[in-house]
Amino acid sequence: VYRAKGKVENMEFYQFHPTALYHPGEYPSYLITEAIRGFGAILRTKDGKEFMHLYDKRKSLAPRDIVARAIDNEMKKRGEDYVLLDCRHLDKKKFIEHFPNIYEKCHSIGIDIMKDMIPVVPAAHYLCGGVRTDDRGRTSIKNLYACGECASTGLHGANRLASNSLLEAMVFSHRAYLDAIKKLSTVTFKQGIPKWNAEGTYNPEEMVLITFTRQEVQDIMSNYVGIVRSNLRLNRAFERLELIYRETEELYQRTVVSPELCELRNLINVGYLIIRSSLMRHESRGLNYNTDYPKKLKVAKNTVL
Repeated sequence: VYRAKGKVENMEFYQFHPTALYHPGEYPSYLITEAIRGFGAILRTKDGKEFMHLYDKRKSLAPRDIVARAIDNEMKKRGEDYVLLDCRHLDKKKFIEHFPNIYEKCHSIGIDIMKDMIPVVPAAHYLCGGVRTDDRGRTSIKNLYACGECASTGLHGANRLASNSLLEAMVFSHRAYLDAIKKLSTVTFKQGIPKWNAEGTYNPEEMVLITFTRQEVQDIMSNYVGIVRSNLRLNRAFERLELIYRETEELYQRTVVSPELCELRNLINVGYLIIRSSLMRHESRGLNYNTDYPKKLKVAKNTVL
């Protein structure tokens, strides 16, 4: 949509789930539901010490953005890869009744939650911003609708509540359908669209150019544009991503298009939008926490690109 000159907004509001299972090599990450903390599980550092009381009076029951920042800070402060979720004091029978899938998942990788603590780490989870839409899913591009996680309806504000995304997708997809069906008879679809012309391009012989670059983008976003941000890190990320963008566009122009290459271009595009939006917001609000602007402004404004 951005490439087609459509409006996107609030791309800086990226939500991190505070407790994904730390299991290197597993993708996508397995999420340990926050309901476990509501059930009584306690977050601890690797040496067994509680730490959430240092960040919020609600301790392990604090909102997910606060918990994610606390875990991130403890990991960076101690130079550790994860923290621990302690369920050992909970009733085993009731735990299995409420969380059978989590119990089985942990058991499958050798973790007995009644004896062992679960290693957890924050993971990128949900984008509250996206393609700007109205209350019927209409975007700034004529006859283009958006709903679900790609859309910014305004429903989630700067920090989504758990499970609200499913309700949003159902409501706005229905609204978009009702609006689109009224216009369908007036739309003329183009005929005879030519096939993609790949003349003058070649098949990439080294897929490592794509896979390695994708990992570079992931590392840049994780290390510089993560849970806690600063202008220094954001600007550095912008410079790194700009170089990768130029290299990837050159590859895109010279080689036969592949799903992997298209996805890489999209990842770079989204990364750019998140970084730019983050630099434009001179405050800390919701999911966007910047150490150079630690306070929240009195008036909330959308970041529109």
